[in-house]
Amino acid sequence: MDGIDYGIVAILASLLGIALAGYFTKFITRQDPGTELMKKISGQVQSGAKTYLRTEYKYIAIFVAIVAVLLVGKDLADGNTPFTALAFLVGASLSATAGYMGMITATNSSAPTAQAARKSLDKSLRIAFRGGAVMGMSVVSLGLLGLSSVLLLTHHFVGLEDSLTYIAGFGFGASSIALFARVGGGIYTKAADVGADLAGKVEAGIPEDDPRNPAVIADNVGDNVGDVAGMGADLYESYTNSIIAALALGWMAYNADNVTPLLTSPVDGMGLEIFAIPLLIAAAGIIASMVAIFLVRAKEDATQEALLNALRQGTYGAAVIVAIFSFAIVYLLAPDNMGIWGAVIAGLVAGSLIGYFTEYYTSDRYKPTKDLAKSTETGPATFVIQGIAGGMESTVFPVIIVSAAILTSFHFAGLYGVAISAVGMLSTLGVTLSTDAYGPVADNAGGLAEMSGLEPEVRKRTDALDSLGNTTAATGKGFAIGSAALTALTLTAAYASQVGLEVGDFSILEPSVLVGVFLGAMVPFIFCAITMKAVGKSAFEIVKEVRRQFKEIPGLIEGEAEADYQRVINLSTASALREMVIPGILAIAVPVAVGMVLGAAALGGFLIAAVATGFVLAIMMANAGGAWDNAKKYIEQGHHGGKGSESHKASVVGDTVGDPFKDTSGPALNILIKLMSVVALVFASIIPSTGLI
Repeated sequence: MDGIDYGIVAILASLLGIALAGYFTKFITRQDPGTELMKKISGQVQSGAKTYLRTEYKYIAIFVAIVAVLLVGKDLADGNTPFTALAFLVGASLSATAGYMGMITATNSSAPTAQAARKSLDKSLRIAFRGGAVMGMSVVSLGLLGLSSVLLLTHHFVGLEDSLTYIAGFGFGASSIALFARVGGGIYTKAADVGADLAGKVEAGIPEDDPRNPAVIADNVGDNVGDVAGMGADLYESYTNSIIAALALGWMAYNADNVTPLLTSPVDGMGLEIFAIPLLIAAAGIIASMVAIFLVRAKEDATQEALLNALRQGTYGAAVIVAIFSFAIVYLLAPDNMGIWGAVIAGLVAGSLIGYFTEYYTSDRYKPTKDLAKSTETGPATFVIQGIAGGMESTVFPVIIVSAAILTSFHFAGLYGVAISAVGMLSTLGVTLSTDAYGPVADNAGGLAEMSGLEPEVRKRTDALDSLGNTTAATGKGFAIGSAALTALTLTAAYASQVGLEVGDFSILEPSVLVGVFLGAMVPFIFCAITMKAVGKSAFEIVKEVRRQFKEIPGLIEGEAEADYQRVINLSTASALREMVIPGILAIAVPVAVGMVLGAAALGGFLIAAVATGFVLAIMMANAGGAWDNAKKYIEQGHHGGKGSESHKASVVGDTVGDPFKDTSGPALNILIKLMSVVALVFASIIPSTGLI
């Protein structure tokens, strides 16, 4: 069995993961969905989520069809079989499928989670977590299944070198869907959330998730289309692109005599087993995640710390299992290159450390968020200022950790080792994404409990799960952004080799490269500006609609009439789909334009600068937003005056600012930097060595 043939093992592991996702889906459907009112409200959320996603996919399908035609033309012009388009279509289709499967199960899980919370915290946690696990297992299983299948198919028809070129198209498809899903879903969820908070809690003075608020169903829909479907597509792209980068750099190390000095490494001279290692580590990660998911349990009287430890049992357990499996894989296939295992460990350790420091800066159990909550005593301005400052401060440790992971993994196995460390970091994604995706399920369950008038004890339990979900979501974002930096770096290195760049070509003393650096540093900022403005514009439309309904529907504010929820859902859907177009075009068009106008070396400088600024900016925005949200919830627990106090009102304002930070612009940045890198790799053949200027 040569290196590529190990893809069969990866396919078998993927099928096991899909089977487990199917089992959990059936488990959810067998649970009690609660009262008739709970079923009605849950059905409205499910219907709104399906409507949005189907409409979004229609728009994305047009884009996918156009790009596929262009890729066919590119391959034919290069004299190649048009397999890039095939890989692109498979990558895009499976990404959309994973997002849809996860979202449907998440929306189906909220009512059983709320109903279970009437009796047991542990059962409620297990239902919510297994609902999230469908997303986690679908993403890794469909990602590895699709990638391995495309690799084996193209390898059979065109040979190893061309097959490794074509799979970049798979990453392009995954990244394209991810950007549109994350940006569109992020705009939807935060416009609805901000609109509901401003018009409901701040202006009308009614509680969160109050059924009188016309935006409340759209807000719950947004949790699913943004934080489940969008996040799933995001991490699907991270996961598959990390493997693609490892395979591409593996080829360059395998064929070291014919590549530039930029890519020589300690693994030069290895045989075809160099391609098996990333596939088998990913397969081991699926098996480890399957085992770890069943480790997540909590006692009935569990504290927040105990709940967090329950989730840690799963994530840390998976990391230990992967470390053991990966040692066996490297020892059996490449005993003379055990440094590769060191690179895997560097990635696993870096992922765990990033998660810890993200938790430290965002959880209300630690000093930064407690101090942030205290700042509300002097008003919303100090709350916003301290939140931004805390987000900036929180970038220090992730940057140091990722830098250490790069240096360590490069020492062990060159740039191939850097790529393998990203694979190691993401190998446990099946369970880490489950802990992330469970958060929106718990959030929806809490909203459902409030709207259905369930016992106060139910909301107390769901709030505990929701607060924990905010922490795990922030941790998941930090984890995704850290892996994005490693993956984007290795994709940029693969691009550099593809166009024949050497180390000296990246000198910033070269004017075109320096200009490329400045442009690359700028793009993440303009991208965030566009997406945040989109949230603001969309939220403004929703606020106006909520105000109109309060004014024009007799008895609504008194609770004697029902709001027109569907109109707000339609507004959110239309605005999100309209506003997601420009960011998507920006990510694809700008790197190609820079390369064509300024040349290959300038595009290399552009990509490196975009990775650096995008990584730091994404960490800052995600952590600031998470801290604002958890500080608000900390106050709602009774601290600093509790709900309804001036501190609480100030925290709502800050949390509103943080919403697009943590759920729209910040998370989309890690897709942006990888998408631009993979676009450069896919279109490397048309990038001139010297530009027009």
